[in-house]
Amino acid sequence: MRSHSLPMLSLALLGLFSLGASCNHGKETPTGETAAEAKGDAPKASKIESLDKVDTSVLTAPEKRTFFEIVNEVLSPCGEPVSVAQCVAEARACGACVPGARYVSRLVSEGYAKTEIVELYGARFDPKKKREIDVSDSPVRGAPMAAVSIVEFSDFECPHCGAAHPVLARTLDQFAGKVNLVFKQFPLDSHKNAAPAARAAVAAQQQGKFWELADLLFEHQRELSAEKIEELAKQAGVDVAKFDTARESDAVKARVEKDKKEGVDLGVQGTPSLFINGRPYKEGLQGLTKYLKEELEL
Repeated sequence: MRSHSLPMLSLALLGLFSLGASCNHGKETPTGETAAEAKGDAPKASKIESLDKVDTSVLTAPEKRTFFEIVNEVLSPCGEPVSVAQCVAEARACGACVPGARYVSRLVSEGYAKTEIVELYGARFDPKKKREIDVSDSPVRGAPMAAVSIVEFSDFECPHCGAAHPVLARTLDQFAGKVNLVFKQFPLDSHKNAAPAARAAVAAQQQGKFWELADLLFEHQRELSAEKIEELAKQAGVDVAKFDTARESDAVKARVEKDKKEGVDLGVQGTPSLFINGRPYKEGLQGLTKYLKEELEL
């Protein structure tokens, strides 16, 4: 994979990727899950107030109270009817309990509210939140057999996706051989050039030129007319005659719709939406490096 020497985004720009910041799909996808169900309260037991395997020395006294409240309330990641605190304290066989507790500690130290931490913990460790995503015919950047896989549902005309694109490319360089990126098409109806760009990318993929064209589409996302897309396709090195036929074909249109339907079924409501090893990622790009390091440790 070629190296990506792109300028770092400012912290202000990275702030765009905090919870909920994205190009909106415009349709709410009900989850059928109440806040209490998402929290997954553990059965009442004696409150545990010390965990030798979790360093809480960086936490203030109020933060420690919040930490122990949460780890005594949320369920073990392994589906056992005990809290994550009890799972750690009793050294149960579940290998995810200690990382789960340490994850809560990190989020507390970073200033997340208790309700946000419970939601993020559930997204990462609740067995019900892990989803199977079909990546068999999707373009992959990075090592195909990497231990950690990021699936991105994206829109070529979405400014948030455009800003995320170089960050994700640099992330792959940082975790070379350990993390890969799978691209899924999710063109929004509100972006008139998004669907034609998506079809163009799929047509380029048929010639092994997906990433070459995708990079150019994001670089020029404010000018994606039909003429510009064809110009960029030529720059990407496609056979233009085959490309022009393919991008208007029923097969290519069906492929884009397949990706988008899969995203809707997974609850995607905006772009970019990331899933890491089958779990919805909700911390924003500013937390991605820490999350990936933790995932590799898991």
